[in-house]
Amino acid sequence: MAALTREMLLRKPFNDFRHYPYGFARSGDFSIRESDALLHYGCLITAMLAGELPAMTDEDKNLLAVARGEQAAVTPVEKAWAKYQARINRPKVGSMYGRSKVYEDSDTDYTATTEDDDLVVED
Repeated sequence: MAALTREMLLRKPFNDFRHYPYGFARSGDFSIRESDALLHYGCLITAMLAGELPAMTDEDKNLLAVARGEQAAVTPVEKAWAKYQARINRPKVGSMYGRSKVYEDSDTDYTATTEDDDLVVED
């Protein structure tokens, strides 16, 4: 497989189908310029964060520092990435049915058991 280059990553569009299944532009969270910046620079930033590509230019070093939270966003691309990170890492909303926090029960098995699960009430 060919080594990743900065130019290859800038040509590849960035999509986050988990959080934005219909794209950044159709989400309502980002402006047109912000969604274009995410599409254009997203793959580059994720590759640098994963350590697959070193930061070569000053622009790359600033993008990486903003992505890691080491400095404040200045350019429109940095601001778009910071906004994207804030949107996907926001806390889960509580339920309207009384629970204040959302709990994920991924290890709970909801299948029927063969044991008698009778409720015993003592007075």
